[in-house]
Amino acid sequence: MLWGSNARETHPIFLHHVLQGLKRGARLYSVDPRRTSTAQWADGWLGLDVGTDIALANAIGREIIVAGLENRTFIDRATSGFEDYRRTVEPYTLQRAEEITKVPAELIKQLAHAYARADRAQLCWTLGITEHHNAADYVYALINLALLTGHVGRFGSGLCPLRGQNNVQGGGDMGAIPAKLPGGYDLGDDEARTRYERAWGAPISPKPGMHLSLMFEAMDRGELRALYCIGENPAESEANAAHARHLLGNLDILVVQDIFRTATAELADVVLPAAADWCEYEGTVTNSERRVPAVGRAGRAAVALPVRGPSGHLADARAPVGNRPRKARTGGAVRAGGARAAGRRAHRRIPDPADHRPAAGRLQLRRAKRRVRLADAPPRGAADGRHGRREAGHRRRRAGAGQLAPRVGGGAGGIRPVAAPRVGVVHPALLRTGGHQPDHE
Repeated sequence: MLWGSNARETHPIFLHHVLQGLKRGARLYSVDPRRTSTAQWADGWLGLDVGTDIALANAIGREIIVAGLENRTFIDRATSGFEDYRRTVEPYTLQRAEEITKVPAELIKQLAHAYARADRAQLCWTLGITEHHNAADYVYALINLALLTGHVGRFGSGLCPLRGQNNVQGGGDMGAIPAKLPGGYDLGDDEARTRYERAWGAPISPKPGMHLSLMFEAMDRGELRALYCIGENPAESEANAAHARHLLGNLDILVVQDIFRTATAELADVVLPAAADWCEYEGTVTNSERRVPAVGRAGRAAVALPVRGPSGHLADARAPVGNRPRKARTGGAVRAGGARAAGRRAHRRIPDPADHRPAAGRLQLRRAKRRVRLADAPPRGAADGRHGRREAGHRRRRAGAGQLAPRVGGGAGGIRPVAAPRVGVVHPALLRTGGHQPDHE
């Protein structure tokens, strides 16, 4: 099931594997307000109204329960809160879901039965889910479906967020989230925090840091006056780019470290060179299968980037990047230390190349029960300006002006044909400014 994902344009290599599965008898369902180019291969396209995903997920869950297709063995052994979930989804009948989402009730029923009856099933989502105002509730609604059917922790089954950039998942696994420790432990978990303090030899504050949105809010209030930006281009990737540039320009000091001279770097007081993670230093990545392969360094990076100092003058900063300091630990030692700190409950393991078992190196489940999180939020009536963003253009903006990026034929304003009359659009094709597939936009 691809939920809010146009994999043909955004994850083409992943889609290639999906198509190979379809040739061997797998079934594909696409959930997306637009009939995207990916939907042409789907057994069913559920073209829901924007913002009604939770209602659709709850209706699927209710139908699974009513039909007696829930995995009671898994629910009793590995989850809690099932009765609360049952009561929450009970009002979402197929007929009510059709009224809310505009998806035919029979198609919702077909998807519910196909997902619940499947021996192996994956539920994948992308920015179509996570860019909503209540994105966490959207994701929890999907997680509930996997818990309801037991499609978790088995070879070929699972929940798979398809990431927008390489190793976003790996960064989160290593603790690059303000409220998390490496391995997915909560910062407020005293036992886990103590374990990491011993491993690192330093105290760790239990107070979570700020994520990107909170940082910009703090800038707006004048509470955040200095920023060190590593491999991020918020001057162009933020939804309100003009406001973001205004806030970045008003900082007392802005330091940017990147392999490109991005739009954010143009605003910086200091620009530092960086190494390309895929070839110029060693480490690990976490791929979509949750495997953690090691990445070797192909060569030493000698980077020359202009640096703007406090005086405002530009100068050349030529420095080797990616070579290890003499006394620094190797990547293997860092990974081993992190694994010891995470303990036996660690999420992942690095696969042994000699281990050919199908499940070798896959996601390892914790034994603790997963509580069903209830998701019951009304939809918002209008789409925000970011919905349906084309990933190719997004990658180009993140790379920075003047840098190499995929060439695209143009942008397009997408609208569902059935929704066009509601906003006064008689000929949806007239909205197009370029691109492909007029029948699908």
